Amino acid sequence: MPRQVRIEFPGATYHVMCRGDRREPIFADSTDRERFLDTLGEASKRVGWLVHAYVLMGNHYHLLIETPEPNLVRGMTWFQTTYTVRYNARHRLTGHLFGGRYKAVLVQPEAGGSAADAEYFTTLIDYIHLNPVRARLVRRPEDDKTLPDVAGFPWSSLPHYRNKPSTRPEF
Repeated sequence: MPRQVRIEFPGATYHVMCRGDRREPIFADSTDRERFLDTLGEASKRVGWLVHAYVLMGNHYHLLIETPEPNLVRGMTWFQTTYTVRYNARHRLTGHLFGGRYKAVLVQPEAGGSAADAEYFTTLIDYIHLNPVRARLVRRPEDDKTLPDVAGFPWSSLPHYRNKPSTRPEF
């Protein structure tokens, strides 16, 4: 059965996620995570994406991307291929890093942008940022004090939301 065609159009927003091949880690250490974010920044500049939220987990990632131009497929092809080549070169590996095709769920608000659309967008950003909580890597502020606070998780866009816009990453 052929793959479904990706829906692409100017101004589309997607919740993009992908796991490691065989659910294996896609990051060996913080250097890999930094390289992933650098590569995401490069991809965003190349194709003009707006990255609204991200989280990097051990064996997968989540992104909330807006595409002013209809170029999700072109951008994701460059992004995942480039990161895989860089990861493999650094770790002297070959072959696939990601398991299968990335998932891209279209998150398109209705024309005019209702309050429900804004609420869903906010809920999706919360869902992305709370992945480390669900994985028990961090806690919510009111939870167990032995784990770090969710706002301090370094591989999420949540800490950037607490900073001034001028100090946030450009993607």
